[in-house]
Amino acid sequence: MSQHQISLPAKLINGGIAGIVGVTCVFPIDLAKTRLQNQRRGQMVYKSMMDCLVKTVRSEGYFGMYRGAAVNLTLVTPEKAIKLAANDFFRHQLAKDGKSLTVFKEMLAGCGAGMCQVVITTPMEMLKIQLQDAGRLAAQQQRPVKMSAASAIQIARQLLQTQGVSGLYKGLGATLMRDVPFSVVYFPLFANLNQMGKPSPGESSPFYWAFLSGCVAGSTAAVAVNPCDVVKTRLQSLNKGSGEETYSGVVDCVTKILRKEGPTAFLKGAGCRALVIAPLFGIAQVMYFVGIGEYIMDNSPLSLLSV
Repeated sequence: MSQHQISLPAKLINGGIAGIVGVTCVFPIDLAKTRLQNQRRGQMVYKSMMDCLVKTVRSEGYFGMYRGAAVNLTLVTPEKAIKLAANDFFRHQLAKDGKSLTVFKEMLAGCGAGMCQVVITTPMEMLKIQLQDAGRLAAQQQRPVKMSAASAIQIARQLLQTQGVSGLYKGLGATLMRDVPFSVVYFPLFANLNQMGKPSPGESSPFYWAFLSGCVAGSTAAVAVNPCDVVKTRLQSLNKGSGEETYSGVVDCVTKILRKEGPTAFLKGAGCRALVIAPLFGIAQVMYFVGIGEYIMDNSPLSLLSV
């Protein structure tokens, strides 16, 4: 099925299902990424991703690896739906006379998609990071991890009461710095890689090619913007360990990290992030092009939405 035939509701369903499946598969790696990024020099609790996961299971149990997953599973559906649908919308608006988009226009479409998704991404990441990092802080302070710690709803309520809506959008600038360049790199790269696998101009690429294209494009874009992700994680972490500095903004955060930890600190968690994003976007593109959403729309009362 060619991409232009897919209805908007079907795209939203594809993006949502892909997000839920992907997050369920890779969330433990994302938790390790957050904890590794938040470590400071001289206060290293974890040596690597595997060391982090092993220590997490030992101290918090198997489900400790999924702390904060409920937030992602709840909000990843609208986030991925907005991202995929917005990119498709901007690509359609930028296309003329059915001609293929130039790389520059593909980058503009990706930029628009990245700017749209932060409406959901910023509060989602804000709440998720607090829950993910709780185990690292407990391990650093050598105290037991409280499995009955504050839930995402409690954290959100507290932020709204003390700081208003702006509290949920702390780190918005850093999120834009990460997600807009990510989309600028990802969508054009995926479109061109996927184009290479099409048997003929009128046909879709094979199942495996769409998956591999999503994986390669996702991991490449993830590593490229990892420094911005480190800054975002540090800014959005409300609770600090002993001796861990606070930051007043993006510039202050970048300056302090460079001065105290060196430029290599901006690559913390890059491998984890690549391992998270690659299958996440590979699965998303497979769902998007195979047409799970179209099948659901054609075989349920939801088909009324496409009229």
